[in-house]
Amino acid sequence: MQMDSIVISPELTPADQLVLRNLRDDIRDRRPSSNSAQGVTGEATAKPIITNSQNGTANGCLNHQGSKLSAEQDVHDVATLVSQNDLASQNFEPTVFSSWDMRDMKSRLPPGVYQYMLLPYVSWAQGIARHETDVVMVTHLIMYFTTSLPSALWLFYRFSYLHGFLHVLLQGWYIGAYTLLRHQHIHQRGVLAKRSWMRVFDHTFPYVMDPLMGHTWNSYFYHHVKHHHVEGNGPDDLSSTVRYQRDSIWHFLHYLGRFYFFVWLDLPLYFVRKGRFTTGLRAAFWELSNYAAIVSLLRLNFRPALFTLLIPLLIMRLGLMVGNWGQHAFVDADEPDSDYRSSITLIDVPSNRYCYNDGYHTSHHLNPLRHWRDHPVHFLQSKEIYSREHALVFHNIDYLMITVRLMMRDYEHLAKCLVPIGDQIDMTMEQRVTMLKRHTRKFSEEEIREKFGVAKAQ
Repeated sequence: MQMDSIVISPELTPADQLVLRNLRDDIRDRRPSSNSAQGVTGEATAKPIITNSQNGTANGCLNHQGSKLSAEQDVHDVATLVSQNDLASQNFEPTVFSSWDMRDMKSRLPPGVYQYMLLPYVSWAQGIARHETDVVMVTHLIMYFTTSLPSALWLFYRFSYLHGFLHVLLQGWYIGAYTLLRHQHIHQRGVLAKRSWMRVFDHTFPYVMDPLMGHTWNSYFYHHVKHHHVEGNGPDDLSSTVRYQRDSIWHFLHYLGRFYFFVWLDLPLYFVRKGRFTTGLRAAFWELSNYAAIVSLLRLNFRPALFTLLIPLLIMRLGLMVGNWGQHAFVDADEPDSDYRSSITLIDVPSNRYCYNDGYHTSHHLNPLRHWRDHPVHFLQSKEIYSREHALVFHNIDYLMITVRLMMRDYEHLAKCLVPIGDQIDMTMEQRVTMLKRHTRKFSEEEIREKFGVAKAQ
């Protein structure tokens, strides 16, 4: 693989830049036979990939002996990432804003603003956030409650179509980051400090903001935590991709349509089938009560309710399914129930800088309670395991564009975005394309019974 094809964007988070450079150096420091297999054009024929049946590698595991990037360098990189999350370290760096890193603020801001406004704000917000790293969540909540909520209320007071369209654009910009803030919220049962009024606000703000951002009350929690992470993209997962051909627009539209029109019924019935009747009733209650609230407001004042509630709901549900399709489009038929082989890792700007390291999806499935700032640490610590398990790592592309490229069947672009690890480094581009195509194939019911040990008709 050409080194030039690894794009280390300056807009990546510092952690992502470190991780991507580490992987790039692994590719560079492979054995000479591996480096010469593809040449400068990426078109030469690679040597056969021989796999050791005991550990899943063979010209595939990373070779530190004789390489410039030693095992000590990996240890150093991991230590650097850990120190950035350690309040006791001089390298500790909280995330304050999505677009800018704290380390750059001193040079970007006037000295007085930095010293007497930013630093006091960071100190105050660290006392509000549950984790000292998570000042950005306080920043975003302030932003939502001072822009999104007043805008929605004003539309009900004095509606105009211009304001309505601008409001939808604003929400469209917000909903990705808000959804991943809520993602942290539902897994950690909150994002603010567990004391006094903050605990109350932490538990109540979703009932105000969720409908404005296109979520229905508590449905994200029941669908994602109580259902998706239990099933893990297996055949009983209502958002599973294994029964679909993942590069087919018709299969995607079926997948999307089922979620759009039937999730209100499918999810409660799933819990009933699993014997979790109370959870099913709760899921149905919150979903249907939110629908009832939206319908009531549409009847009361149609135009503002359309722009503040219904349109965001339709956009969000499309985004959730596009995202989940991209997250679980590549499933290895050899071991489809492995988190390493049924989900992927993205090192990209939209997923990780703006959406709380959402690109580290494999890491998240391996440990749903892992804090978002710890995903890059885990990835580097477990790099050899990811290689041995044939995990897929992409860069310079997000989940939305993975889905789009799959609909275009543009596997060449996806192969160029792949960051090869382990024995993938020895593959030509053609071999990578073949591998990716194999991983998007629809599973037959016979394969599902064999691989997952279940027999379930849908």
